[in-house]
Amino acid sequence: MTQLRSDRVMKGITGAYARAMYRAVGFSEKSLKKPKVAIVNSFSETNPAHYPLRELARYVREGIYIGGGMPIEFNTIAPCDAVAQGKGMHYILPSRDLIAASIELMVEAHQFDGMVMLCSCDKIVPGMLIAASRLNLPTIFMTGGAMLPRRIGDDNFVTCDIKEAMGRVKAGFIDEEEFHKIESTVCATRGTCSMMGTAFTMSSIVEALGLSLPGSTTMLTVDSRRYQIAQDVGERIVQLIKNDIKSSDIITDKTIKNAIHVLMALGGSTNGILHLLAIAREIGYKISLKLFDEISRETPLLAKFKPASQYNINDFDEAGGVHMLLKALEPLLYTKGITVTGKTMGENLSNILLNTGKVIHSLDKPLAPEGGIAILKGNLATEGAVVKQSGVVPKMQVHSGPAKTANSEEEVKELILSGNVKFGDVLVIRYEGPKGGPGMRELSIPAAILVGLGLSDSVAMITDGRYSGATRGPCIGHVSPEAATGGVIALVEDGDIIEIDIPNRKLELKVSEEVLKARKEKWKPRTISVPENSFLHTYSKSVSSASTGAVFK
Repeated sequence: MTQLRSDRVMKGITGAYARAMYRAVGFSEKSLKKPKVAIVNSFSETNPAHYPLRELARYVREGIYIGGGMPIEFNTIAPCDAVAQGKGMHYILPSRDLIAASIELMVEAHQFDGMVMLCSCDKIVPGMLIAASRLNLPTIFMTGGAMLPRRIGDDNFVTCDIKEAMGRVKAGFIDEEEFHKIESTVCATRGTCSMMGTAFTMSSIVEALGLSLPGSTTMLTVDSRRYQIAQDVGERIVQLIKNDIKSSDIITDKTIKNAIHVLMALGGSTNGILHLLAIAREIGYKISLKLFDEISRETPLLAKFKPASQYNINDFDEAGGVHMLLKALEPLLYTKGITVTGKTMGENLSNILLNTGKVIHSLDKPLAPEGGIAILKGNLATEGAVVKQSGVVPKMQVHSGPAKTANSEEEVKELILSGNVKFGDVLVIRYEGPKGGPGMRELSIPAAILVGLGLSDSVAMITDGRYSGATRGPCIGHVSPEAATGGVIALVEDGDIIEIDIPNRKLELKVSEEVLKARKEKWKPRTISVPENSFLHTYSKSVSSASTGAVFK
């Protein structure tokens, strides 16, 4: 380490301004000469996953001091998907690109030498991954860990069970008292939702890329080991700066493919596809949905978690976590890439013995021969659509039924709760895409209510919006082109027959080209119902298709 990047603003006569400011904060003369490490924190009081990050930052700070660096903490926004349902969900996916931009602006303004990313949830982890890819600095991630599940009777409950309970109480399967007990007690501790939603999918991808210390992802938030690892993270980032190991050394086309293997083997969130497309774009790696399907075809499903099975993230951790899953996948992975440990993935994996069982399966005894996500195409989705096939019961893998259309999440909720959805229906929810929503809302509550009503094995849902990573059932999202741009999904009428064939990757609207052409001639774009001076209006004008990652350009 001959020269620090931060020397540009810290050294010489012109650096006096910066030095004076940092002295006023409390940094000493000795500290001012050390590597400047940004602790990029997403602490927030808005949700239990980010609330513990304030305390975790203290341990990272100690590690940076021990390693010989100067820790400087700042925050990013961290909205919560669980809180921001309905109207608030318009703002969640757009926050990903704002998080990335805010980090870029802050880090470049201060010319930090390296970054520690403290994050937990759905759009914050990918936002920080995009920033890491864009800034190309020594970077290490520390994710916040899992919430404890809550034992109620004979079952372990996690947050996705609250959503499904909405349908169960509506259908009369449980009473109001039991519903209130679930609502009041399921979030047992602080931490990330203990299910394989987008949050833990993306945290797992961080470790798969080699950006976090092995074994750190799935630990409970309340586990004391997490604070020990946080100190190690602080020390390690200083070493990465001294050795000039940058994010571009770690995030490569080969390691992104590793991340896709992990996404498929875990039965991870379909949102992981949106985020990996965006991350790949940052490093100039051109990929399409086709690559995801190819890797899914060759990657067996090795694990399933709530809500697709009875296992939660605590079970995953006890079985060895992401590190053990990587060991099980090792024959399919590129293991020569450097990681934040300073060693290759192969070297990291050489220290553990493969131990598979009920939670993490082996390649020769998988849960399913293919990965958890499938890419569907057809006249209804010429650019593609995604489905979490590992969460779909066998009898719904192939389904044909009449369309029942809704032009918003609110409309489909009303359809479902009013009892107007029948066995065999295919619910089509449109104008919820990146542009049309705007913001590509997740339809997790309507999907969960269907499960609670007992309809998830007979009713399919199709949307140009998206779903929660914790969604199960025949829920097809990311339909592209979206309705707002004149995609065929905008032309579907009630009663049209839709054919879904997941094994053969088909999504077809059984309407002739002539009829579709006539409908298209009559179709008129809908007005985006947000003020022109709002960020969402700007986002709607600039965001790309879901098939390319819904990137705010």
